[in-house]
Amino acid sequence: MDDLNTTSTAVPPQIPNYYPPAPPSPGDAPEEREPIPNAIVAMEAILRQPRRVMYHLGQPGAGKLIGSMLLISVLCALVYGVVVGSFSSGVQLWAAPLKIAGGMLFAVLICLPSLYIFACLSGSRAGFAQICGLVAGLVMLMTLLLIGFAPVAWLFSQSTASIVWMGVLHLLFWFVAMAFGLRFLQSGFALTRARSLAGLRTWVIIFVLVVVQMTTALRPLVGTAPTILPTQKKFFLTHWADCLHEGATARQDAITGDLPR
Repeated sequence: MDDLNTTSTAVPPQIPNYYPPAPPSPGDAPEEREPIPNAIVAMEAILRQPRRVMYHLGQPGAGKLIGSMLLISVLCALVYGVVVGSFSSGVQLWAAPLKIAGGMLFAVLICLPSLYIFACLSGSRAGFAQICGLVAGLVMLMTLLLIGFAPVAWLFSQSTASIVWMGVLHLLFWFVAMAFGLRFLQSGFALTRARSLAGLRTWVIIFVLVVVQMTTALRPLVGTAPTILPTQKKFFLTHWADCLHEGATARQDAITGDLPR
């Protein structure tokens, strides 16, 4: 008689561990190792071959590339600032470019230390110079896209008198450009062997808030004011709400003025 308590010694089938293949490192393709000798090549590379830029940012002597990208960023920001200032002309033709270029660099400068700290906490092996290079690439890509939007912004600035509409249009262009720049930063950050992107996502929120607050701290960028810089402190949401209210009041006054008496 068979023993009913006999236990089976069969080994259950094992599910093999599967790990998705790691993405190729920058420089694996020969074209990604081609040198970037000047600023013009740097512009073409970040638009067509961003991994080529990421590769050279991790190589010795990346300081020249970072300097070229920052120079391009400042020049593009100045040009776009002229387009912003053309809405009101006068003082804004020189004030708006200086505010946009200076505000952009200041926002990057005050946010850079927190990004490096988050990178270290995430296990990234990128050095401070490489983090600076990724941020410089972020800013350069943003400003290049703004130059692409500049003709559209100029057309509306010459054909409309609505300050609210122009402000919304410029903010829309900034957010689109920022989204593409942040995508470059995230791709480069992921290739630095960071174990988590939580720190980077937190930094992105901080960076976006700083940039939009900077547009309020340096007002007016669109339109005019008695002073070059504001004399009253405001949170950017409060400033936007005030602009919308003033725009609605102006439209109502215009409609009332057109009514027959």
